[in-house]
Amino acid sequence: METVLNKVAGYNFHNRSKFDFKKLIADPDNLAMNLRNYINGFSTDAREIIEKFKFDGQITYLDQQDLLFLVVERFAKIDLHPNGVSSMEMGYVFEELIRKFAEMSNETAGEHFTPREVIRLMVNLLFINDRDILSKKGIVKTLYDCACGTGGMLSIAEEYLNELNPDARLEVFGQELNDESYAICKSDMMIKGQKAVNIKFGNSFTNDGFPDEKLDYMLANPPFGVEWKKVQKEVKMEHEKKGYGGRFGAGLPRISDGSFLFLQHMISKMKPTDGGSRLAIVFNGSPLFTGSAGSGESEIRRWIIENDMLEAVVALPDQLFYNTGILTYFWVCTNRKEPKRKGKVQLVNAVSFFKKMSRSLGNKRNEISDQDIEEITRIYGKFREGKYCKIFNNSDFGYSRVVVERPLVENGKVVTDKKGNPKPDTSLRDYENIPLKKAKTESSPEDIQEYMEKEVLLHVPDAWVDHKKTKIGYEINLTKYFYEYKPFRPLEEIRADILTLEKETEGMLSEVLG
Repeated sequence: METVLNKVAGYNFHNRSKFDFKKLIADPDNLAMNLRNYINGFSTDAREIIEKFKFDGQITYLDQQDLLFLVVERFAKIDLHPNGVSSMEMGYVFEELIRKFAEMSNETAGEHFTPREVIRLMVNLLFINDRDILSKKGIVKTLYDCACGTGGMLSIAEEYLNELNPDARLEVFGQELNDESYAICKSDMMIKGQKAVNIKFGNSFTNDGFPDEKLDYMLANPPFGVEWKKVQKEVKMEHEKKGYGGRFGAGLPRISDGSFLFLQHMISKMKPTDGGSRLAIVFNGSPLFTGSAGSGESEIRRWIIENDMLEAVVALPDQLFYNTGILTYFWVCTNRKEPKRKGKVQLVNAVSFFKKMSRSLGNKRNEISDQDIEEITRIYGKFREGKYCKIFNNSDFGYSRVVVERPLVENGKVVTDKKGNPKPDTSLRDYENIPLKKAKTESSPEDIQEYMEKEVLLHVPDAWVDHKKTKIGYEINLTKYFYEYKPFRPLEEIRADILTLEKETEGMLSEVLG
């Protein structure tokens, strides 16, 4: 029955109530009852959306405060059809309201929304090599966002593909934990003719809405630096029982930051065949370097890089997001690198590609212009080293963390074990991070010994490496790779500044002392 009524309505939903906003305000004495009747007239999917906003309780509250008529009357005056207010504008309105309420409630910086220009850049980089594929007549591709919020990423990706090829179809999938965000996203998808059933409610880690799906493209901007203690039991169990057969086989990050859980979750949904998959995710700086060799974070980086899945990292300007001013980064991962990118990782330094906003929105003071998006996309696609682009071998990010021991000495003699080997003095124990050699995934004892002879034994000739304790680690230090030396100011200039400050201070002191 609902399917038939949807066809009559011309949408993926319908309302069989006799009311609309004009009829509702025409009977103010029975407004609360009639408004409930109007809401109950919606189809099942639409009612679920309304229930996520807890409308029934709001109706009761507004009615008791004698505000219900004023609110409904205001909405009756607004043209809410797509020609009057677009879904994109509705998304902006909702996100601005959420931003203000988040500030009032001291919400964590991790709870934020993705500015539309940031999404456009992500989509550009995601589809950069696939224009030929996406321009084929009748092509159908899938895209997934595991933390989809109000659906901004899904919407902009769909718009991009429609601009590129009106005959193409992008089938979108999303999951969201916040009630209101989920409701906005699902309603947007319904109005656009997308399958509402492809938008799932719940936690992606403990209640994966798409356990068997493999997607062509994926985008996500998960919360920054948010702990995953609430889902620790389920995630740890999957890691231990399923290993690489599950989603978190590579390792578990520290409990204070679940960023790498999102990335592993997305990688698990890559297509192993049929062209593979591409994904882009927004991170803060922590996933680049947090965790030493052998830690969960380092092991996850190692797994991604050694399996040649990390295509690029793009450093973005600061103050791009509404609720945080920190530096952010795109990680672009794929299991189908083009030939020239195989075994390589591209780093793009785009921190200077922005313009100041005329008016700040919370912590968002900068934005990436259309020209900046074009230039960053060009630098990325050109894949050539320059001021803003560096290209490395996968192994360049790896290192062997070795334990350097010194002998224990008592009464002027080296203490040995039963086999005659010197015992280590734990108080003298040290560690060295030795870079992996080119085109290798780990340092051999010969490589390590060569490093020891050049860097360590010249200073402490009695030192040795305990190879049983050697661990392989991976980290990405963008600051080091894009460092530009700035010479110190001339001594005369510094001296002149100091003398000027001294004179100013003397004048101020005289004024204070009268």
